[in-house]
Parts: sequence; structure tokens; C-alpha cells
Amino acid sequence: MQIGMMGLGRMGANMVRRLLRGGHECVVYDINPASVAALVAEGAVGAASVEELVSKLAKPAAVWLMLPAAITDENLERVAAHMVPGDIIIDGGNSFYHDDVDRAERLSVRSLNYVDVGTSGGVWGLDRGYCLMIGGPDDAVRHLDPIFATLAPGGDIDPADVSEDMKTADRGYLHCGPSGSGHFVKMVHNGIEYGMMAAYAEGMNLLKSANAGKAARAADAETSPLQQPKYYQFDLDLPAIAEVWRHGSVVSSWLLDLTAGALKADPELAGFSGRVSDSGEGRWTVKAAIDTGVPVPVLSSALYQRFTSQGEAEFGDKLLSAMRFAFGGHHEKPKS
Repeated sequence: MQIGMMGLGRMGANMVRRLLRGGHECVVYDINPASVAALVAEGAVGAASVEELVSKLAKPAAVWLMLPAAITDENLERVAAHMVPGDIIIDGGNSFYHDDVDRAERLSVRSLNYVDVGTSGGVWGLDRGYCLMIGGPDDAVRHLDPIFATLAPGGDIDPADVSEDMKTADRGYLHCGPSGSGHFVKMVHNGIEYGMMAAYAEGMNLLKSANAGKAARAADAETSPLQQPKYYQFDLDLPAIAEVWRHGSVVSSWLLDLTAGALKADPELAGFSGRVSDSGEGRWTVKAAIDTGVPVPVLSSALYQRFTSQGEAEFGDKLLSAMRFAFGGHHEKPKS
């Protein structure tokens, strides 16, 4: 099958490579000509502009956008301007699902199909495959099934084998519902991811402090005493603990596999500053929970922890210190 790909970053480029391996024809475009040239050398068809990208596609043309959410809308319009009724635009980035609903309505007036695909797999997707959460019109999604089947972990399948109700979840991709539903599911997926990451990080941090009873502790009004130091005398091997949890533990997961790899490579994590970015999905998940009245305390806490890591708690922390000084004359202890 033929498809166009716009946006050849780490994920976009590797998705093209996986599709090429699966025998599909990929027409590629990026604002960086070197990114296009690299994939042309691997068998893709290059395009030097959006217009050329669309013109090289047979009808119905299908263009997959793999772009940051902030620039997806403007580029979607650039693509749509060169399309004709029946063509398909796919957004595989991390867009807000409200935008998907609005885009689908906007494009339907021009008889263009819009498909949103929540895509999970990161830099490992080239070999492992990508988990795809899909929203959009039935006919357009069915037309794209060979593409989804190749990108997903389940590999290529005969389109004739796809059931009428499109039950493909066990192959790693799923038509979740109408436009917007794919990114809604991916949004919640990423919210859960925040929570899982926070749980591993907090647990490992506690294990790291299991030897707190061995450290000298100041005896002053500004330091909480450790009442029973004898219970905190363990020098634990965190890389080894992460490794043993990977084998038969109920908390084993691919995320734990990656955690174990990171600790093995750099037990002190000296190569990281601890600033954890958030690209929007966690915020949107919490907002949806508020709108629907669904309690998500773990996901909310994980999101706020990311804000703290970004320095957003600094002023509040300073004010806490100022208040302690104001009512009790407490002087700040220097940071260790």
C-alpha cells in the first residue's frame, strides 16, 4: 500500500522504515531535506514540498502527520489544501482529542476523512512495533488497515482476514471509535504512564534511603530525628533489585525493563538532572477526569510531581520557609 509521511523525527522516520520493511511505498516530506534524503536512500520516495507529497500519492491519497501537537493544525491545513474529496489525513502525534473532533468536523465539510491515531512505542517501535489507538470513520480506517497491521506488533495480515467488527486488539491496534476516540484513549494511556513511572521512581528512592540509619544526623530544632536507626541499615543494590523484579514479580513490565537498564548503565543517574517534562497528555487526562467527575488521585499526583521537578514549586517552597521564619524565627539549613 502507498502512504505519505510528513514529519520525519525519531518516531516518524522509524515508522517509515517499518513500513518499507513491510513492502509498502512511502512518500516522505520534512522541512529538513537531510531527513528526506536519508529515507530516500533506504527506499522511500522523496518530496520537496507538501504539494509534491500529495501529488505523488494515488487516490484516495493518505497522508500521515507525525508532528508536535503545537504545529499540527497549521500543517494539516497545508496538506488539506491539496487534497480532493475522499482523501485521508492521519494524525499520529499526541494531539488533544478536542482538536481531533473539531478537525474531523471541519474536514468533513470538504469531504475529507480525518483519522486520529494514538501511537505508543517510542524509539523501540521500529523493531517491537507500535501500539495504535485509532479514531475515525469506519471506511477510512478499514482502507488503512494494511498500514496499521504492519506498524503494529502483530505484523502483516491479509486484509481479508480482518473481521467485520475489526477486532484487532490482540495484534496491537484497535479502532476505538469515531474521530477523537483514538487520542482520548492514548491520553489516558499516557496519564497511566505518568503514574507508573512515578511509582517506580518513588519506590526506588525509598530503597535508596534504606541506609539512612548509618548517616550522622544533626541534633537541632531544624532536623527531624530518626527514632530507630537500627531499622535503616541496608545498603541496597538498586540495579540488582530492579533486575530481580523483572523476573516473576507482579510489578514486572517493559517499563521496569527500561528502568533496570538505566540503573545498570548509571546507578547514580549522574547523567540526569531530574527535570521531567510533560507534553500535555497528563494535564488533559486530569482535566477529563474533572469534567466527568472521575477520581484520579494517583494520576494527578504524578502530574504535579512533574511540575515540581520543573522548578514550579520553588516559589512556594521559598514562601513556606519565609512563613516558618516569620512565626518561629526558623533559619533555613543550607542545602546539602
